Amino acid sequence: MRITIEKDLCIGAGQCALTAPRVFTQDDDGFSALLPGQEDGAGDPLLREAARACPVSAIEVTES
Repeated sequence: MRITIEKDLCIGAGQCALTAPRVFTQDDDGFSALLPGQEDGAGDPLLREAARACPVSAIEVTES
């Protein structure tokens, strides 16, 4: 899988990090970021739910 975070859309709500904390975190400015080594989501079952939880749809998950 491929995870794309649209930084221009992200408002820093943190829903991704709350939903899938093994994949997402928030950077120093409070915006969504992937944890190191999680560029493909590492099979986390909550990955797609985290993308759906984003209030501005800033996260896209696609099959590679």
